[in-house]
Amino acid sequence: MSFNLRNAIMANIQGSSQQEVEATIVDAMESGEEKMLPGLGVLFEVYWKHADESQKDELCAEISKGLNE
Repeated sequence: MSFNLRNAIMANIQGSSQQEVEATIVDAMESGEEKMLPGLGVLFEVYWKHADESQKDELCAEISKGLNE
């Protein structure tokens, strides 16, 4: 039996409010647990698929800036 982690995460967070999404992100970052990384990756993927080019450029610039501080 094949388990698709991405689909399981999407099923778990589907229909989340803005506040719930933010709480999920904050909780994942504050806990520092590596098991939370796939969920953050799925949230990032959702953002990326819905962002326009200027939003993607801005996000990449901010990430790059944070990596170089």
